Amino acid sequence: MFNVTILKMRDIIKYLMGIILTISIVVIISKQLSKDNTNNTNEEKIVNEVKNGISMLSEQSFLGCFEQTVASMANLNEEYSKVAKEDDHSREDILQGVLETQISSIKGIGNLENETNNQDSKNLQDNTSENVESSNEAQEVTNQNAEVAEAGVKTEVITNNPITESYNVEYGKVKIKNETDYELTQEMLTPDITIENKNIILFHTHSCESYTSSEAYPYTPTGNYRTTDLNFTVTRVGTELETQLKQYNYNVVHNTDYHDYPAYNGSYTRSLKTVENILQTTPSDIIIDVHRDAIGSRSDYAPTVKIGDTDEAAQIMFVIGTNAGGLWHPNWNQNLKFAIKIQEKAEEMYPGLFKPIMLTKSRYNQHTGKFASIIEVGATGNTLEQCLTSMKYLAKVMNEVIK
Repeated sequence: MFNVTILKMRDIIKYLMGIILTISIVVIISKQLSKDNTNNTNEEKIVNEVKNGISMLSEQSFLGCFEQTVASMANLNEEYSKVAKEDDHSREDILQGVLETQISSIKGIGNLENETNNQDSKNLQDNTSENVESSNEAQEVTNQNAEVAEAGVKTEVITNNPITESYNVEYGKVKIKNETDYELTQEMLTPDITIENKNIILFHTHSCESYTSSEAYPYTPTGNYRTTDLNFTVTRVGTELETQLKQYNYNVVHNTDYHDYPAYNGSYTRSLKTVENILQTTPSDIIIDVHRDAIGSRSDYAPTVKIGDTDEAAQIMFVIGTNAGGLWHPNWNQNLKFAIKIQEKAEEMYPGLFKPIMLTKSRYNQHTGKFASIIEVGATGNTLEQCLTSMKYLAKVMNEVIK
């Protein structure tokens, strides 16, 4: 396991002031000594120069530097928290995932499994435009061939090699794993919300997260269950959810930009800018960041439910952030209520489709909307077709809640 150190604001101010004052003093003294090496007794002049130099450090300049430092640290904290939440699944998988994440930020996704395979990295660069084009073509096909989910069918969990689900809060049949220090009261859990703005925004902070290759969707991973070919990633899953929701006449904006390529670090910073840009033209309360459960390379873990006689669907998990990490986030309780409202209906229609909600200390850009969330669709062991099937049923549930 690893530790992420977060400096307090007062420590940052202290360190920055110390560095700035030290540099200023050294520069000014050096200039004075170079002008007059023989005038060693002119202490008063030097002191005055130092004071003048310090006064020139404007408050605006300092605050600008400080804000950039804090923003950078906050983004890193959210990146590492995304990986750290897998602690209950597998400590070994987390350590591997952290190491691979750091390598990817330096080498590129193509070198995650083999640092000497420079050709793979080159192929990722060369094929990015081609992959985006083919992904758009796949989206057009998907929009023409969507199957609407049925209601009133039997559902059962059929996960092989399951990971024990942990939770410490229940609201009816909805289970919540509360990783914060907040005590969740009945009032905080009751999903007494009214959804007025029904525009829906879908995007992907980790656009290149992919699944186990299958006969229906064969592909060669260019990293540890990652690829820039968006036909085989969570981006394709987002396209399916977009298609399904549009069949219920919702206005959906689905962004398919890369946010974790060519560098993984900074993904949340880039996706935040994307969402903010969309909101300028399409105001929305429902904002969903579609991910895959990031538990490393466990190919034997595929959380799955059987719905009806034939459909196998990957399980889904809400990840809801809070302000417990120190970042401004006035919407988190509304976000939680929205997740509970959706999952409550899902437990009624397709019990087992969702795993327990994960309530975390990190924000994950969810301050951007009243009903913002991360949904993690399946895990590395699931196939893409299982995840596409999940979106058919998720859209059905969402329509029952939002309409």
